[in-house]
Amino acid sequence: MNQTRYLRDKTRQFLFIFFPIFIAQLSLTATGFFDTIMAGQVSPYDLAGVAIGTNLWLPVFTGISGVLGGLTPILAQLHGAGRKAAMPFYVIQGLYLALILGLVVIGAGSAVLLPLLNTMDLEGAVHRIAFHFLCALAIGIVPLFAAAVLRNFIDSLGYTRVTMLITLCAVPINIALNYLLIFGKFGFPQLGGVGAGYGSALTYWCLLIISIGVVRYVEPFKGYRIFAAFPGISFTAWRELLVVGLPIGLSIFCEVAIFSVVALLMSEYGTAVIAAHQAAINFAGVIYMVPLSIGITLTIVVGYEAGARRYHDARQYSYLGIGIAVFVGIIFAAGLFAFNNQIARLYTEDPAVLELVRNFLVYAIFFQLSDAIAAPIQGALRGYKDVKITLLMAIISYWFIGMPVGYFLANYSPLQAYGYWVGFIVGLAVGAVVLLLRLIRLQKKYNKLATKE
Repeated sequence: MNQTRYLRDKTRQFLFIFFPIFIAQLSLTATGFFDTIMAGQVSPYDLAGVAIGTNLWLPVFTGISGVLGGLTPILAQLHGAGRKAAMPFYVIQGLYLALILGLVVIGAGSAVLLPLLNTMDLEGAVHRIAFHFLCALAIGIVPLFAAAVLRNFIDSLGYTRVTMLITLCAVPINIALNYLLIFGKFGFPQLGGVGAGYGSALTYWCLLIISIGVVRYVEPFKGYRIFAAFPGISFTAWRELLVVGLPIGLSIFCEVAIFSVVALLMSEYGTAVIAAHQAAINFAGVIYMVPLSIGITLTIVVGYEAGARRYHDARQYSYLGIGIAVFVGIIFAAGLFAFNNQIARLYTEDPAVLELVRNFLVYAIFFQLSDAIAAPIQGALRGYKDVKITLLMAIISYWFIGMPVGYFLANYSPLQAYGYWVGFIVGLAVGAVVLLLRLIRLQKKYNKLATKE
């Protein structure tokens, strides 16, 4: 990254960082995307089983990734301040933390997974597929979190094209493994939806191996000598990482968990609704990679400028990113409306499920427009290390507004299952407005500090 003086230069640098992040995030999401699509080609039971498994796993994965993501603004500010020598220590501490968190997730999952599935009103085949899908996925949890730490390090330096190339490798690997294990090709066992779990887990191991190779042998990362020394665990450093990362992780967990809870509540409407809801959420998740990637880009560029105490430049980047996200959101909304049927057919040819997917995608139009505003604002606030407000608003907007509204509409209005989506939209819109006001207030504060200096 370099200091920029004019808006056109900021736009060029912003897009230079954004596009690789977007492709990298899209590649990571592609594993779930292809898991869902390929499982759906086997049967509605496999689609529903993978849907349940994914919705139980996704809040945990995104939440822990968010906690580890606290490393990005810390490293970005160290980079902006020219403190290169301090960065390897924080990366190693991040890897230690990733190992511990991964083992905790595996241990907790082994204790609560089966009792949790038993409380749900699932058909036998769906229950079996969901359980074994998650057991298979557990093999890749620790390497996935460790790879995320190394990706945060690379991104914090502005070399987002490198993480793009690393994660792009995951897509063909995942598709090939899914093809072999879901459909039982070339002598491999036909595992159906469960095969998607093994395919993803093995893909995560490949990601870690590639990431280690890049950080150790490729310049400029090689020059940081990340693996030259392994200092002992520093609880002081962990505390610093968690102070920034825990609010990020919890806010993401609150956002994603509500979708998983709703997916579980959908079980009362039958297998077809579970499958259709998951298909629509899956596609909406792919679209969400645009505002999410813009948010990550803003965390990097705003963190870099704030670390260098160039608050005017940080403010310009903030509104540049928000403007791009809204523009792209409008384009996607038009595309969802125009190609509703074609998108639904990516997931299923079952007539009943197909019609339900099309209906859910209509609500996804309004949902992703709210996301286009909220996600970039969250990214900008994280660049300033202002992370507590994002956690607070995630709890309020989703759990105190979105969930009650959705539950009421689902149970006491003709909307039924679609009522939950209306709740999502309302909660997210309220959160976006409040976070925007917070960003404006924070930037006024930093502008006054810059004026005094």
